[in-house]
Amino acid sequence: MAGWTNIDLLPYPNVDLIADVTRPLPFENVQFVFAEHFIEHLAFDDAAAFLRECRRILSPQGVLRLSTPNLDWVWSTQYHCGEWTTEDAAIQECFNLNRGFYGWGHRFLYNSQTLTALLHSAGFRTVELVTYGESRHPELRDLERHERSQDTPELPHVIIAEAEGIGTTLDLAVPYAVSYRRDTNLRWHALQYAALGFLRLGTRFLRAIGLK
Repeated sequence: MAGWTNIDLLPYPNVDLIADVTRPLPFENVQFVFAEHFIEHLAFDDAAAFLRECRRILSPQGVLRLSTPNLDWVWSTQYHCGEWTTEDAAIQECFNLNRGFYGWGHRFLYNSQTLTALLHSAGFRTVELVTYGESRHPELRDLERHERSQDTPELPHVIIAEAEGIGTTLDLAVPYAVSYRRDTNLRWHALQYAALGFLRLGTRFLRAIGLK
């Protein structure tokens, strides 16, 4: 986009800076950061680190604008438990829901409450949920370019949030986040299964020699 420093991991046309945004960014005192349909492609902890980095590089008056798929919309439009009239419909919606979670490189989908909490934990004082293309800041209006889906009367298909101000940086280490990290960490599972395997072998050995 003209007037912006466009960042990507790969050297696509019109990319100004090739960077891994899960690492520190070479900016300071930035006025605006805009990320459309991006944060859902990061693992939860990488997303948390990215948001903290956004808060760090923004000026005290700077604003972060994010858009991301709305988990509530995905659930309500892709999966209708108990309403299926055929087995095939149930199977199709099983695939639809899993595609929403894992398709297109998605790693984590947010509802508005979780995204708001994560932005506050990253050090933003205020979080405002806004509509597509609208903003109190003229520089942030009409930026979205991603392909759109049909909103429902109750739910938008994307969450668009603007975060600003300086708050307290916290770790979103509530029990459900801790257990999520544990249960989605492949290295932890590898260690866990290795320990279980060792325990089973030890038990078999003790039984074989008559000690258990």
